[in-house]
Amino acid sequence: MAHLIKINLPGGFVSAGDLYEILLIAGNSGAQHIRFGNRQQLYFSIEADCLEDMETEMLRTGINYEVDADLHPNIVSSYVADTIFNQEGWLREGVYKDILDAFDFQPRLKINLVDNQQTFVPFFIGNINFIASDTSNYWFMYVRFPKSGTPYCCPWLFYSDDIPSIAKTAEEVILENKKLFNDQKNADGQLFFKMLARKTECAFQKSTAALKLPDFQLPYYEGFNKYNNRYWLGIYRRNELFLLDFLKDVCLLCLKTRIGQVYITPWKSIIVKGIETANRNEWGLILSKYHLNVRHAANELNWQIEDICGEGLELKKQLVREFEEADLRTYQLCFAIKTQPKTGLFGSIVLKKTNEGLYDLLYTRDFNPNSKDYLVYLEQLKPGELTPHLVSLCKKFYDMQSSNMPSAAVDQKSETHLEKIADDIYQCNNCLTRYDKRYGDPVNSIGKNIEFAFLTNYCCPVCGAPKSEFSLMTNNKSTLFAAL
Repeated sequence: MAHLIKINLPGGFVSAGDLYEILLIAGNSGAQHIRFGNRQQLYFSIEADCLEDMETEMLRTGINYEVDADLHPNIVSSYVADTIFNQEGWLREGVYKDILDAFDFQPRLKINLVDNQQTFVPFFIGNINFIASDTSNYWFMYVRFPKSGTPYCCPWLFYSDDIPSIAKTAEEVILENKKLFNDQKNADGQLFFKMLARKTECAFQKSTAALKLPDFQLPYYEGFNKYNNRYWLGIYRRNELFLLDFLKDVCLLCLKTRIGQVYITPWKSIIVKGIETANRNEWGLILSKYHLNVRHAANELNWQIEDICGEGLELKKQLVREFEEADLRTYQLCFAIKTQPKTGLFGSIVLKKTNEGLYDLLYTRDFNPNSKDYLVYLEQLKPGELTPHLVSLCKKFYDMQSSNMPSAAVDQKSETHLEKIADDIYQCNNCLTRYDKRYGDPVNSIGKNIEFAFLTNYCCPVCGAPKSEFSLMTNNKSTLFAAL
């Protein structure tokens, strides 16, 4: 009999040294692969006869773990997105770490710490969701009671230092009053906040402005990508399995090149930040050693599936293959497959399994994945019948988008201007990234309307190729551009 071991990684990051220690214990217990979960936690499986020795090693190293259980959900944070997917706002590394270090208890409810300037980490998938406000070190709190889909907004903002205490008190109020707040369709949010105020001694600030969230856009989170004169590397596995020996090599190279942490994403992938240009080749050699592809199609990366769910994973693989055959655009959309009730997954389009083994097809109003306002598109579909209807639903989203676009007539002069603009686009021969002077290159700190010919020491913001590797795009064709 196999046992599933879960280890929480609070905030979605772990030091390279600590991860290596976990991998050694997992390997000595017979594990060959590691999985990561939607809540940025770590899993591995071992046989029953290895359990006692593993528990002894976990006790020796002081690592908290659970066996075949999830009584203590991991604390999710958007720290993984800091500096690579969002540059704005006040929330940075030190604030995340100070808050997480102050948690002196293991939560029994799902707690999230999320920056309001990013869209990589979901906002409302926790039971207690702290979302950064525009005021430095103050946070909104949205409570979604257990087994409920409705988030309730607290009328106050909380200071960063008080978040662990507030979270602990909020959890106590909910768990001590299950008849009021657990699996209740019409739970009273205002009553909860009054009870919370009576129990807490923390100061809070009245909220005077509503939370504003950016439109959803899932950034491409795989491969080598340049930022601040360094690189970050994202690694995704189609089968969700990371070879244990590969992760060991990742940790050892992190330690060798003085990279302190490995980050886990809510999309079951990992990210390594802070790779120096001089060390990039060594990271490429690790990928080659294990034959890893790090450029999957974007329509494969925008799926949420329950943890350790073979049925959901196989259905995703089937649908992704059919999406590829249909050449389907899924930009600004994300999908969730729910085979169990009330799993807390988020998505703009949701495939929900019924008791009969069929699937209901739902979507959120305005296709906002952070909404829980679901609309039914179709019901009782067989798995083999899903793709045509998913294609139609995606088309519905883009038709809705295009209907909101302002129309404009294009005269002959404008067409000539557009042809000229097209001549000003250069494309990287390696990764096909384009430089368009209308937008510049924010990654390389290049402003708008800077001619490509005037750039000096330029390199591709994605793959790092030099300027000489760019081609001039002319009438949808390219001609090699020689560096000046």
